[in-house]
This record gives sequence, structure tokens and C-alpha cells, in this order.
Amino acid sequence: MNQDKLTQILSRVAKGALSVKDAQTRLKHISFENIDYAKIDHHRSLRKGFPEVIFGQGKTSDQIIGIMGKMIVHEDTILVTRLEKKKAVKVKKAFQKAEYFEDARFLCIQKKEPEITGTGKVLVISAGTSDIPVAKEAFLTARAMGNKIESIFDVGVAGIHRLFAHQEQIMNAAVIIVVAGMEGALPSVVAGMVKAPVIAVPTSIGYGTSFKGMAALLGMLNSCSSNIAVVNIDNGFGAGFMASSINHVSAA
Repeated sequence: MNQDKLTQILSRVAKGALSVKDAQTRLKHISFENIDYAKIDHHRSLRKGFPEVIFGQGKTSDQIIGIMGKMIVHEDTILVTRLEKKKAVKVKKAFQKAEYFEDARFLCIQKKEPEITGTGKVLVISAGTSDIPVAKEAFLTARAMGNKIESIFDVGVAGIHRLFAHQEQIMNAAVIIVVAGMEGALPSVVAGMVKAPVIAVPTSIGYGTSFKGMAALLGMLNSCSSNIAVVNIDNGFGAGFMASSINHVSAA
């Protein structure tokens, strides 16, 4: 339930086009809806400006379908993250308008194209090709939340000249997400180039002593560039959401 839909319901009641009883029915689950295995937070759109996002990992396809079935009544956009292909196939059979991005393990339904409400451009950068799945999750999340979004892939520190070829694009971004595994050095380099906030995303890409992303995480947390914030390992969704939040501050 977003602000526009709530306003429409209340306006129709005020004009006499909708009975109070019908309005009560539509607003019955405005706080949350209990469906036994999930308590769906329909109020989140009003509270935070974007609907609850479904974390697909650990849920069955039937549970995901059940949650989506309740959400689609109230929301224009539904996102599912960490969704395996096998589950996605079943979900798409139930919701034919759903779009699945296998590399990012990301599924979305958008009843209409999201309006661009962010004030600037969000740029997503990946250090390596192996980091692209996490970068794509960030990209798709920020795009669904109403941001102008661009991406630059495979410009890590092993060939830093590749990054500098995109300097103008980087300098013009309002918020930058930098996704890197291995030693996680790229966010520090990018943050040193710009005044924009940089959201660093460590990935679990790397050999043994990367400890499944811990080396990259610690490197990013210890960056000497002061305009960096760090999210959890492989958390592209969190980075995309935070970038959108920053990009909407002056629009609030």
C-alpha cells in the first residue's frame, strides 16, 4: 500500500464513490497480513517508500508464490532476491509477467515502469567479471526503486587503466556502488577520485585466503578513503537500496 493508493481510496470515500465499508475492507491489512508462514508488511511502502522485498533463499517456491499473491493486490513492484532458477521457473508459471535475471538470482514484477524519482545518477562498478552477479543485483534493485542507473564492469586494479577510461562517467555520478572480491581494493581507488558517496560491496570471489569475502570486507572497512560505506559480503541488494535512499534524500 503506497501513498498514491491510500490517497485514491480516501479521496473516493470523500467523494462518495467508495463506501466506508469497502474502504475498510481494502485497508484491513494495511499494517500486516498474517498467512501463517509469513507476516507480510503491507505498511512498508507507506513507512519507507518501497514495498517489502522477498528474500528467496530458504523459502519454498510455494511460500514465495503465496507471499507474492498477497502483495500483488497492494503493490506495483515486487522484488525477490536470492532466487534459484528452479524456484523461479515455478514462480514464473504462477506470475507470467514476472521477469527473472538468472545471473543475479533476481526476480521482479512491475505493473508499470518505475518513475524516475532519484535526483542524480547511480553508477554500479564491478572489479571483475566474476563480480557481475552481485553488481547486477545492486543495479536491478536501484533501477526498480526509481533511479537513473548505469554500469561499468571489469575495471579492477589488475588493469587500473581500464577504470580511468571511464573517468567522466564516474565523476558525474551522484552515488557509486563498487563491487569487488579478492583483496577488495577498487572501492578505495574510486572513492579517491570523487566527492560522491561510495558504497563498497565485498564479494566471496577469490582464492583460499580471501576467506569467502572476509579479506575484501576487512580491506574495505579499513579504507583510507573517507567517503566509503561498506555493506555485507555479496549484499548487492543492500547496496542498491542504500544507494537509492541516498539518491532520494533531496527529493524527500
